[in-house]
Amino acid sequence: MTPILALRNLTKSYATGLKALQGIDLDIHEGEIFALLGPNGAGKTTLINIVCGIVTASGGTVRVAGRDIVRDYRATRSMIGLVPQELATDAFETVWATVNFSRGLFGLKANPAHVEKVLRDLSLWERRKDKIMTLSGGMKRRVMIAKALAHEPRLLFLDEPTAGVDVELRRDMWALVRGLRERGATIILTTHYIEEAEEMAERVGVMRRGELILVEEKHALMQKLGKRQLTLTLATPLTSLPAALAAWSLELRGGGNELAYTFDAHETSGISTLLKRLNELEIGFKDLNSHESSLEEIFVSLVSERAGEHA
Repeated sequence: MTPILALRNLTKSYATGLKALQGIDLDIHEGEIFALLGPNGAGKTTLINIVCGIVTASGGTVRVAGRDIVRDYRATRSMIGLVPQELATDAFETVWATVNFSRGLFGLKANPAHVEKVLRDLSLWERRKDKIMTLSGGMKRRVMIAKALAHEPRLLFLDEPTAGVDVELRRDMWALVRGLRERGATIILTTHYIEEAEEMAERVGVMRRGELILVEEKHALMQKLGKRQLTLTLATPLTSLPAALAAWSLELRGGGNELAYTFDAHETSGISTLLKRLNELEIGFKDLNSHESSLEEIFVSLVSERAGEHA
């Protein structure tokens, strides 16, 4: 099946010598939510702007639904919706006029029924006659999404969609994005909120210094790179680790009152073997708890490792 978005050896360099993108290869499948993660300056927004026709690539190709974005600019651009990070709307226009005008920019005939549906889906219908200047920041963000959906795109880019909004509204936005996907949209989002990617995305891409250093299905990534930690609260403190426990990755904490065992998330036999060995050594414990790596911890680890490679 042809991917809805295909990037091949995509590069972007500037006259200053900055290499904003370095040989990006990526396929996005229709109907998925894909999260693009990376620190500031990683190249996420540059990548989006190239696909959306705002920035010209230095090399490589971009295809949307099999069509080249340079040769078939009008056709491909009409398939793409972009919600930029900045809130850029005409403050003196009404919600209805702003969204309706966005549809006309793509040469589409007026379709009041579609605009009404978009506004209702985004809980904006009751505010359709209000001027943009009277809306809250969260409502303005919804208007930006409505503008991007006005021309019925197949591929929707959300650049930091919940930047600057409170936690409650962020969760409302997550539900909204899932609803858009259920109605057929393919969504690519960039975010600084790792929990956002963990909550919504099926696949995750990690960028650093213009390189796409990893693309992985979210759960596979967490299983492959995640760590788990078992912490035992000892019945009697230890002053040091017995040599008989050298086979396990153990650490004494809390003044010798806690024994922490770190292991791969997919490991299954290590815990039972360790507990059996502790029993043989008559090392008792009165409590235990486990912790699994979050996507944020994996992300920080990945970026830190690559930073060391470039040092």
